[in-house]
Amino acid sequence: MGMFSFFTKEIAVDLGTANTLIVYNDEIVVDEPSIIAIERDTHRLHAVGEEALRMEGRAPENIKVVRPLKDGVIADFQAAEQMLVEFLRKMSGSQRSLFPPSLKVVVCIPSGITEVEERAVRDSTEQAGARDVRLIYEPMAAAIGIGLDVLEPEGNIVVDIGGGTSEIAVISLGGIVQQTSIKTAGDEFTQDIVDYIRQKHGMSIGSRTAELVKINVGAAMVDIPNPPEPFEVHGRDLMDGIPKAIKVTHHEIAEALDNSISQVETAVLNALEKTPPELSADIYNSGIYLAGGGSLLRGLDKRLHLKTKLEIHIAEDPLRAVARGTAVALKNFDRFPFLIK
Repeated sequence: MGMFSFFTKEIAVDLGTANTLIVYNDEIVVDEPSIIAIERDTHRLHAVGEEALRMEGRAPENIKVVRPLKDGVIADFQAAEQMLVEFLRKMSGSQRSLFPPSLKVVVCIPSGITEVEERAVRDSTEQAGARDVRLIYEPMAAAIGIGLDVLEPEGNIVVDIGGGTSEIAVISLGGIVQQTSIKTAGDEFTQDIVDYIRQKHGMSIGSRTAELVKINVGAAMVDIPNPPEPFEVHGRDLMDGIPKAIKVTHHEIAEALDNSISQVETAVLNALEKTPPELSADIYNSGIYLAGGGSLLRGLDKRLHLKTKLEIHIAEDPLRAVARGTAVALKNFDRFPFLIK
């Protein structure tokens, strides 16, 4: 790719706690874990994305593995900048230059973000080379990615359960009428599984193993259709320190996640309670839309339906709904009033 072609690049970035997605020309060109590995002495970047993830929990002493984002916001500014630079280099296929002065970038952010955290996202993106940066709230991006017409005078409620935060927003006329952001999301679910297996089985496992448990037998409730087979988990026995294996069922994981799922339910109910009556009437007809990786948890839609008595819709490819919506917002850079300048 020639350097001159970079002058027309417009990029949408879903900078997530668990994964970062970059969209260019309507294609997802980067979809990798939000993680980097750095040499402790020299601070030189050793690996990024999938390669760094494989090193988590296995790296030697001289290499530290860092997740720059926590609870949906940047926790390590320098690491986030390094990560963005490397992802954008992967996208461009060039080591010489990342961005021209005319590059436009839209980055999605949690709705509950503070001004300081917002500034950190903007600064990291600019330091990575961007010149024109706009921000969009995650639930708004999710709504667009789901296919909702957010500019219409019609109420819709979107629940986006990501890695660091769960975002619940009532959207109408291109704005967020009511929003709730809680830090109970995918990472918390993973930690619940780590804690449960430690307490119930006397075995220590890492976050990567807990993530595999969540994917294979994760459930929000016991009574689900087509329950998965028990999943074998390997870890370290807390009594004698010897490696061992156990099998866990979706019943156990539903028990482990029950408290966190209840917090998500409460946040959804709180958002519904604060919704204006006219928009409540719209939501009664349209139901609740789920996006984000957390929406893939078995039985979550059924559990929310039982709690709210509303129809529950899971987005098509919910892991990428926010990225798709951010890309649509990028195309309508000057049309959408909710892009933060």
